[in-house]
Amino acid sequence: MAEPRTTKRTTSEKKTHVKNDAETTKGKVKAATGKALGNRKLQAKGKLEEVKGKAKQAGQRVKESLDD
Repeated sequence: MAEPRTTKRTTSEKKTHVKNDAETTKGKVKAATGKALGNRKLQAKGKLEEVKGKAKQAGQRVKESLDD
């Protein structure tokens, strides 16, 4: 099990984290809207944005752990 991060995030890291979270959330909303409306194209675009945001978050976490 990984040890908890002991150093604080920089302002830049915080902004990146928030930006990636926003992209993930926006994707979830789009996907749910597409599903509710029966719009498969919108649903797929939303799912893609959600996955993209999650991938960016994972990459940022790796980068932060290597910086420690």
